[in-house]
Amino acid sequence: MKVFALLSLLALAACASAPREPVVKVVEVKVAVPVTCAPKTLGAAPVYPDTDAAVRASPGPGDLLQLLAAGRLLRDQRLAEIEPVIAACR
Repeated sequence: MKVFALLSLLALAACASAPREPVVKVVEVKVAVPVTCAPKTLGAAPVYPDTDAAVRASPGPGDLLQLLAAGRLLRDQRLAEIEPVIAACR
């Protein structure tokens, strides 16, 4: 019984010891920052001539084909500008 009391007293005395100084650690945390992929030199989309209203109002098939061809040329030019930008974003 005396041994048990002595062990209990030692265990309680160990818990009452002075606390240690807290350890301060400096940790570097990397945070992803969103950035835009599109350069500022990339202009706005052009006004395409082959709108629904223009196609419906075309007087004949020749005019319709000219509208569609002009729209396609502009789209091809725009696509040539945008594809390198998209490739750089990936």
